[in-house]
Amino acid sequence: MTPAARVQAAIEILDLVIEAAREGGAAADVIVQRYFRSRRYAGSKDRRAVRDLVFDTIRAIGERPESGRAAILGAKPELEEWFGTGGHAPEPIAPAEGRAETSLAPNWLLAKLGKRADPALLSRAGIDLRVNTLRAERPQMLHLGQPIADLPNGIAGAPEDIAARPEYEDGRVEIQDAGSQRIVQMCGAAPGMTVVDLCAGAGGKTLALAADMAAEGRLIAADTDRMRLGALRPRAERAGATMIESRLLDPQREMEALTDLAGAADVVLVDAPCSGTGTWRRNPEARWRLTPERLQRLTRIQAQLITLGASLVRPGGSLVYAVCSLLPDEGDHIVSGFGDPQMRLTDTRLLTPQKDGSDGFFIARFERAC
Repeated sequence: MTPAARVQAAIEILDLVIEAAREGGAAADVIVQRYFRSRRYAGSKDRRAVRDLVFDTIRAIGERPESGRAAILGAKPELEEWFGTGGHAPEPIAPAEGRAETSLAPNWLLAKLGKRADPALLSRAGIDLRVNTLRAERPQMLHLGQPIADLPNGIAGAPEDIAARPEYEDGRVEIQDAGSQRIVQMCGAAPGMTVVDLCAGAGGKTLALAADMAAEGRLIAADTDRMRLGALRPRAERAGATMIESRLLDPQREMEALTDLAGAADVVLVDAPCSGTGTWRRNPEARWRLTPERLQRLTRIQAQLITLGASLVRPGGSLVYAVCSLLPDEGDHIVSGFGDPQMRLTDTRLLTPQKDGSDGFFIARFERAC
């Protein structure tokens, strides 16, 4: 591909990403993969160059742009020379053609983030690993990266092809952001406990909890998404965490599937659905998807889930609430509005890419009075 053709390809992909952000479609990395799947002529260097251009542009433009052309012209003015050069190049630039403005995020989100609006939120994320202690020990895996000081099983700087390596394929390591590992660390799960992962999804934190429990005790992975929960079983088998119980929940009727656990859990983790503002390093187009209305819907769900999670905690047990968001609406405000007088707030942490070298997370731990 010529440089001009690469720019045109990036514009076409950005148009698809913008449409997906507006309509709730596929993530940007999925769109890039699909685009090149039907264009086998593009070599690996071309694919990498176009992908980098797409994501560099997404990171640069905070407000959702009108088009891929406006995004490229706003983020990469040095590429104007390739417009209108013929062949597979982009069409010539019109005299009054619009250009998207560069910014960290939409203005309404910047106002909510306040001092937490750090450019590091859009830095490139590395690959963190968690050594699965059911299969291996960290010293055996240090050829894959550097140890993370505050995480006894964490490794940073893993190779990009880790998912194709035997250490991953046989379950000795899992790909897991350091911030996500710190959430599990705050849970304090131990062998013999009854632990509930209330929003388990595909089970990344569930597997980490299982390792902390040495696969001994009861570990219940619950979620309302059948497909994501179904992905946990093969992962658990690979990790040697076959003691995990899965429970599919009916939205708005979750307690019907959890009645036997009411007041019985030693630890409940509520890793609630959220805006994902803490994961912009990996999903920068999430800034283009979020709206004030969607944020309001998410905070309502978060308030319901923290209340539901608390109802499962036994006297003396713990509740950990977490979101991969730095917005006070989803962290500080949810905790301050939580009204169970029997639950005492014992710890909170705000993780940021700049300070902690991880995705952004808000974590709060409560203990139920005996």
